[in-house]
Amino acid sequence: MVIEDSILINASIEQVWVTFTDLTCWKNWCTILDGVSSDYKQMTEGARFKCSIRPFDIPLDLEPVIEEIVLHRRIVWSASKQGISAWHEFTFEQKGDTVLVTSRERFSGLLLNPLRFLFPKKKIKKLSIMMLKEVKEEAERNSMSLEKVIVQDNR
Repeated sequence: MVIEDSILINASIEQVWVTFTDLTCWKNWCTILDGVSSDYKQMTEGARFKCSIRPFDIPLDLEPVIEEIVLHRRIVWSASKQGISAWHEFTFEQKGDTVLVTSRERFSGLLLNPLRFLFPKKKIKKLSIMMLKEVKEEAERNSMSLEKVIVQDNR
């Protein structure tokens, strides 16, 4: 199963990147993943972070490993739980004054078909879209705050 969604964010690539890669701030904006924690402040290639996702009423605890980071371009993490593997890629592309963020999730494993009622594509897609919207809102809010500081400093 593959889920792919994109969103345009009205902020600089630097602001979007900082918002997304600072794991200590996810609790302030990300409602999709609970209890995000890591030994690192920023996403770091090879590092793990802990989180919990609640596709339904029962939380699913995960410990994704960050497989790849290409500054301002791409982040990939993966996780496995109970016979199901997930691979999640985020790409960041400058589009004029905006940034196109694309989320691609790929799920595989022998138990995926028998347990597909636990991971319906429609529900996973909804969570993916919600997360992209939350990244957008936070990056744009941070960008507006930064603009206010710059304007005040120039007075």
